[in-house]
Amino acid sequence: MSTQLLDRTIGSIACEIPGATRVFHQYKLDFCCGGGKSLREALERRKVEDPLPLLEALSSLTALSNASYQDWRQVPVDTLIDHILHRYHEVHREQLPELIRLARRVEQVHGDRPSCPLGLADHLADMQQELESHMMKEEQVLFPMLRRVSPSEVSAPVSMMRFEHDQHGEALERLEYLTNDITPPAEACNTWRALYAGLSQLREDLMQHIHLENNILFQEKDKQISEQHV
Repeated sequence: MSTQLLDRTIGSIACEIPGATRVFHQYKLDFCCGGGKSLREALERRKVEDPLPLLEALSSLTALSNASYQDWRQVPVDTLIDHILHRYHEVHREQLPELIRLARRVEQVHGDRPSCPLGLADHLADMQQELESHMMKEEQVLFPMLRRVSPSEVSAPVSMMRFEHDQHGEALERLEYLTNDITPPAEACNTWRALYAGLSQLREDLMQHIHLENNILFQEKDKQISEQHV
């Protein structure tokens, strides 16, 4: 097992090791918005004192062959964009209205309990509005550009989308705060548990969505900029 991974960026590890994102989810490491940080920095931020179990898990993944793994760095830009549109944009538009409905129901029925996530429905509604605006800008402006030119040629729109991704990351942190890290209390009813299961899926999907864009689709711009300074 090598400790060299500690000095690699967490985003590059997520790109190169199939299954690494599942390990990062377990340790609550931000590989999407925080993909530019080294693994060492990410672990320090999460106050993980012993990195060995995580490194062992990543080493085990590296040793496994996974024929079904799709390396999105190796596909044409059009294919990656189409995947993002169908797998994430369309899915987010289905997820959030139902999650908002469930959250309002839980707050209405269980609002008098200390464990109730009061304010969650409004927060999800805000997330839906911000995410819809973001996705529309990608669909109508940035993605058509990236189908024709490299990220370095549209650096301003790419930078704006990265900034908005950071805001989505902050929204996820607020969601986790409101829900005790998306952990239902012991007394939670079936609706409450269904809500939190959906929130966990939303968090996983949104982080993977941002990861594909920040660390793969937009990455050529960073590479070209670094080459210009060599």
